[in-house]
Amino acid sequence: MMKPVWIVDDDQSIRWVLEKALTREKIAHRSFTNPNDVLNALEKESPQVLISDIRMPRGNGIDLLQHVKASHPNLPVIIMTAYSDLDSAVSSFQGGAFEYLTKPFDVDKAVELIQRAASENKASGSPKETLGLLQASPEIIGQAPAMQEVFRAIGRLSQSLVTVLITGESGTGKELVAQALHRHSPRAKGPFIALNTAAIPKDLLESELFGHERGSFTGAQTLRRGRFEQADGGTLFLDEIGDMPFDLQTRLLRVLSDGHFYRVGGHEPIRSNVRVIAATHQNLEARVASGLFREDLLHRLNVIRLRLPALRERAEDIPTLARHFMLSSAKSLGVEAKRLSDEALKVISKMPFPGNVRQLENLCHWMTVMSPSTEVGIHDLPEDLNRMAGSLETAHLEDSAVHSSELNGALISSTRNANLDWEGTLNREAVKLLQDNREHVFDELLERFEKSVLRAALQVTRGRKVEAATRLGIGRNTITRKLQELQIED
Repeated sequence: MMKPVWIVDDDQSIRWVLEKALTREKIAHRSFTNPNDVLNALEKESPQVLISDIRMPRGNGIDLLQHVKASHPNLPVIIMTAYSDLDSAVSSFQGGAFEYLTKPFDVDKAVELIQRAASENKASGSPKETLGLLQASPEIIGQAPAMQEVFRAIGRLSQSLVTVLITGESGTGKELVAQALHRHSPRAKGPFIALNTAAIPKDLLESELFGHERGSFTGAQTLRRGRFEQADGGTLFLDEIGDMPFDLQTRLLRVLSDGHFYRVGGHEPIRSNVRVIAATHQNLEARVASGLFREDLLHRLNVIRLRLPALRERAEDIPTLARHFMLSSAKSLGVEAKRLSDEALKVISKMPFPGNVRQLENLCHWMTVMSPSTEVGIHDLPEDLNRMAGSLETAHLEDSAVHSSELNGALISSTRNANLDWEGTLNREAVKLLQDNREHVFDELLERFEKSVLRAALQVTRGRKVEAATRLGIGRNTITRKLQELQIED
């Protein structure tokens, strides 16, 4: 008889959903509300797969994982959590977890994952485990699915010394990820040495990398150890590798191939005991095609490729990141932390941020220094950001109007002539409110606009919120929150 799948979660709704899904697939299961009951049950029997939450009132999923792996090393454990962060992901994988599942999850995919864990359990051996305390990485923040994939990759690579190529736009945090890969690796006690190859003049870059002997060139008055020697036993992070001069690419390739290098002017080979992590914002394949980058070096570096998402691809993380940067800026300046108003946060969340996380961090530093009050409002934002916010808001209104016209179809076509000048009407209403010295005019007009569009969508879909959200181009959680905030009845 097939062993059951064990579900451990204090949330009854999660247990109920998984139980229903497993029953549908005719998979035996058993549920627990806390880790202690699981440990007691393990003394008598064992499941084919264990799926456990991390945070529970009467125990911790990571601690449970440690106990389970100590007594049942071949048992696949799937960790699930609503509080997804890098530490949890790395702790899970270093503890030997089969997979890391973030809530809310797709039930069908969860069942598929459980089935895969069960099938691999039959043939798998005991994984090598490395348990212990992990240093927190609060600077790497992200609840967005794209960042969760990055966390998973760091977790999976935590026991490996393989070469990693990190790609992504400037300002996405490539060096932070490189530091996390080092900090959660077997080389964590060794040095982490970073070098931006684009920031060093070509004539000096070779010496920076490999060092030089005394007298090897004019001005070389003493022996100098290069970055490869400084990083011995640790990690060497080569940022902007795509800008490395072609002839130096050949020397780097040789080090990666045979593990030896020579100082400039030196004759004795030096063995390299370094893990290399490289990063670039450029398309290396395109540079190879243009003859600017060695194809064989690309293959050497591209053992594992880790792509970091642009901030616009993870806009849901902007509020959390902004609050974090406001606190860290205040701490670094030794001043009281300032709070972003809901209106300012809403505007910032809509910004495209071509400079990505670095640009957001700089903005928060600017607001910490320049904002006159403890609460940062819309009018405290930089002037160019205010202009951009106005442009975005106008575009948002126009786009929403287009959606509204599509949704209402014949209703709007019958009253088209009466509504041709809706922008003019909006302008006149805004002027009237401003002349009357009304407060919060922007918020009032925006609220009225959102109410109108949401009511129209619910009217067309006959109250079906999911369909209304889809046709408006917003998420289900967004429409539910908006209906509650605006007190709109379904």
